[in-house]
Amino acid sequence: MNAIKVARRFIETDPTNESAQILAHLVLALESERSFELVKLYDLDYKSFQLAMDILKEWRLDRYYASKSKLFDLSLQVSELPDGA
Repeated sequence: MNAIKVARRFIETDPTNESAQILAHLVLALESERSFELVKLYDLDYKSFQLAMDILKEWRLDRYYASKSKLFDLSLQVSELPDGA
């Protein structure tokens, strides 16, 4: 199961848990492209810390694929332009 799904289930199970809150803040920071205090990651137990690292890896990979998808879409639009346009 991917880390993002695991994190969602973990946060849903006990949203008041300190680790769940830290992971939620990490996800919000990633999505909004805002800063996140890395020192907060050290407040996590080892399993949650590993989950945070996996979230970061998946998030980076997803951004790569999202950018690739946007590039493909743009390239498709450009290829459909009439010649000389």
